Amino acid sequence: MSVQDQDVCQILHQSIHQASEYGYPYQHWLLENVLPDFVCDSLIEWMPDARAISGDIQGRRENHNQNRVFVDPQKQQEDPRCAALAQAFEAQETRDLFSTMTGADLSDTWLRLELCLDKEGFWLEHHTDIGAKKLTFLISLSLGEDAESWGTDIMNAQGDSLARSSGKFNSAFLFIPGKDTWHGYKKRPMNGIRRTLIMNYVSQNWRAKHELAFNYE
Repeated sequence: MSVQDQDVCQILHQSIHQASEYGYPYQHWLLENVLPDFVCDSLIEWMPDARAISGDIQGRRENHNQNRVFVDPQKQQEDPRCAALAQAFEAQETRDLFSTMTGADLSDTWLRLELCLDKEGFWLEHHTDIGAKKLTFLISLSLGEDAESWGTDIMNAQGDSLARSSGKFNSAFLFIPGKDTWHGYKKRPMNGIRRTLIMNYVSQNWRAKHELAFNYE
């Protein structure tokens, strides 16, 4: 493990240890200071093609599939900071910490890291992430005006927003997908680009292999 990998693990693991747990309306965790500065810098500097920035995608990210971007092997080769990020989440110690905290079984899972860029007009309908996603971890990396109000809406089955995670820079929202883990994004003013790193551990029946952080097969 390189020095950079160790640095990411140290900061990430400390954040996990200090996570705050909530039970309403379903079990979830909020974290702060998740990633070291050099990784945050990398993800802020990363400006894909303008088509990667989502406006009104009718409430579904899959409507934007052809333009989504991931921390895949090519991106890691281009930027060692992204490689250190991926190695930290791939590390068995990190997986074990998440499992201990949440009770999730993360054995035989693959790592998926998506950088989401959203702009004015964006909204997401309420959904649950059940299925192949075994853990969902949303890290806020927005720097725009009022960015702290751009967190994920924590919802009920009717799509009502019951709470909202913080959009504070380098904070995160964590949950284990299940039948009741409704969440989304209520349309609201967005003066700037909403930047979110979505980390999932997914089961090995995940079909979109190009989205994965490593060539597992």
